[in-house]
Amino acid sequence: MLISPRRLREAGVVGMNERNINLIAERNPRHLYPLVDDKLRTKLLAAKHGLATPKLLVALRQQHDLQNLSAHLEPHDGFAIKPSKGSGGKGILVIAARREEYFIKANGQELAIDEIRRHVSNILSGLFSLGGTPDAAIVEQLIVPDAAFRDLSVEGVPDIRVIVYRGFPLMAMMRLSTRESDGKANLHQGAIGLGLTISDGRPVNAIQHNVCVQEHPDSGADLMSVRIENWINLLEIAARSADVTGLGYLGADIVVDRHHGPLLLELNARPGLAIQLANKIGLAPRVRAIDDLSPRRFRESPEARVARAVSMFE
Repeated sequence: MLISPRRLREAGVVGMNERNINLIAERNPRHLYPLVDDKLRTKLLAAKHGLATPKLLVALRQQHDLQNLSAHLEPHDGFAIKPSKGSGGKGILVIAARREEYFIKANGQELAIDEIRRHVSNILSGLFSLGGTPDAAIVEQLIVPDAAFRDLSVEGVPDIRVIVYRGFPLMAMMRLSTRESDGKANLHQGAIGLGLTISDGRPVNAIQHNVCVQEHPDSGADLMSVRIENWINLLEIAARSADVTGLGYLGADIVVDRHHGPLLLELNARPGLAIQLANKIGLAPRVRAIDDLSPRRFRESPEARVARAVSMFE
């Protein structure tokens, strides 16, 4: 059923134009975009400020770096290769295991080293980067999902997207990969968006292709049974990310590794709006609630801002 723009506004739903003008253009100075558009730069910035991220195994910047690719990968049974300036999950290659001379993807597909080398070469040439410009390839440690999330994602790792506005966590969802999404946590490719309360991270609603679902389509896991430990810690990582970058509106993507706990995966200066569907609530009332706060609240610590957001939002 189609809903009129007026009804959507009355429900507090933020549309693309409002997001682009009032949130992104108003709160995100363009000179700060490279801090989050370049994943390698984000990792280095996060490390400088004590924010944990997946361990960087190697960064490849030039085509001649491919000569040593096999030596770089040899010590590792699993890893993820990403374009530094990629978006929408494009160009990400996750290797889950090794078998003799082959690299094994999560879906069981075998890749030879020449196929890995060709993929990295495509990354360096800019095939997956914003604007098609030459890029760098990042090789990171393989994330091992927390055991509590074992059946929630198929062929991939679930992550938690937190929208942060003026330093305050505003809305959150867990993104769950499926076979359809090829192990990637991008909703437009068929992943699931599981809306989470800001107060304690409880699930409130789940969508796939903008349709409400109750179970994971591949594992059959009950999506409404999800419980997330260290929720406040996750929100504090997201709030600190805003301080580190200076961005007033951003999406912080966080994973929970079985051995290392919460890790900042990446940041996004232009986070999408499907999170509103996942939570069955619009962003606009929460944006207004933050804008109405006393100016001194914006100078508080990340911990204090998180505590206030938890008290303000469901």
